[in-house]
Amino acid sequence: MKRHEKASRILDTLEELYPNPGIPLDHKDPYTLLIAVLLSAQSTDKKVNEITPGLFSLADTPAAMAAVELASIREAIRQIGLANTKAKAIKRLSELVVERHQGTVPSSFEALEALPGVGHKTASVVMAQAFGHPAFPVDTHIHRLAARWGLSAAKNVEQTERDLKRAFEARRAHHGRWAGAGAAAADCRAPDPVRVNPRGRARVGTRPRIARRRSHDAASMLHKAPRHRL
Repeated sequence: MKRHEKASRILDTLEELYPNPGIPLDHKDPYTLLIAVLLSAQSTDKKVNEITPGLFSLADTPAAMAAVELASIREAIRQIGLANTKAKAIKRLSELVVERHQGTVPSSFEALEALPGVGHKTASVVMAQAFGHPAFPVDTHIHRLAARWGLSAAKNVEQTERDLKRAFEARRAHHGRWAGAGAAAADCRAPDPVRVNPRGRARVGTRPRIARRRSHDAASMLHKAPRHRL
């Protein structure tokens, strides 16, 4: 089976499992989404959703956040990892959104990635979820799944993203479907070891342990599929 055929089959399965995918971070607009995604680095979505109500009660627009004291932002997010660094990024990016973009979150990768604390993955999530731009935010889970399903033999997430864009180009899939795949992967113990052969097909040493029923369904339909047919 060719790679694009394999990708089409996988996407059909993801659409069946996750017909209305969304991002698990609570938000109401592009700005609150941007802040939530920034906070999610080195943390869990659950923890982010626990602290953002308090943060957004202080300010939920770039102009309002830019006016908040750094110490207050830090205190609001102190329970999350890298709180000091993230607080500085939140305040400064809010100031720059006001200065450079008239208080509106920019809708381009270049402008987003020029903001403090915003890397390519964060920009990709915002572009896909807030602006509907086809994007593939690739994290370690998606990187591992792409290898397991024979969609990429890349050794880093940047190349995996390029491989996935090519594989799914005809369907123009975006982050929503892969968010579902990532959710399934996040509930699995990482296979050990994952080895990719020259044909791009992953061979896994151990079977992943599935934590919840929905993840079990995903694993049954995708992880367990015969590798020569997937």
